[in-house]
Amino acid sequence: MYNPAHFAVTAPEALHRIIREHPLGILVTSTGDGLDANHIPFEYDPSIGPLGLLSAHVARANPVWQQCAGGAQVMVIFRGNENYISPNWYPSKHETHRLVPTWNYEVVHAHGRLTVQDDDKFTRGVVARLTRTHEAQEAKPWKMGDSAPDYIDGMIKAIVGIQVTIERLEGKSKLSQNREPRDVLGAVDALRQRGISALAQAMETPPTR
Repeated sequence: MYNPAHFAVTAPEALHRIIREHPLGILVTSTGDGLDANHIPFEYDPSIGPLGLLSAHVARANPVWQQCAGGAQVMVIFRGNENYISPNWYPSKHETHRLVPTWNYEVVHAHGRLTVQDDDKFTRGVVARLTRTHEAQEAKPWKMGDSAPDYIDGMIKAIVGIQVTIERLEGKSKLSQNREPRDVLGAVDALRQRGISALAQAMETPPTR
């Protein structure tokens, strides 16, 4: 992706945060019919391999696991905080009238190789861990044991596990770093007034490169 130096992010903790906080990845693959994209929640373990390991599952009916069964090169896109930025939010705009709209965002591209894990133990483990993570805020978290065993067995048989061994991580945080400090503060205030606090906070403390 186009990634000017003042927006580029290489700090592992910043890259990991975006993946962890926004785990619904876009799995981009190249098939005989062209490019394809699947939207999949991933589990990320940064401790495995040089750059980490992504684990997930897809429907058995989804052809992606067969198209990429041989260790295909893939990319997973994780989109972080993002929002439209109006030039009216910049104090300097009202003096110079030489500013235009833009869009601020955080994103990580994880490049690597996909392997298929067509194994009940693996898929049960992924489902259990993803469930524990995303049910953690519920008053009474759902768990697989809440459903009849034969129902869960059937659901597990209907999915296939996948993993992506990450070979390269590319991060970008376009957070108005190229604007004057007063313009950044103006945009931050406007975002907070609209309830978009996560992006506002990111703009106040952009990641170190």
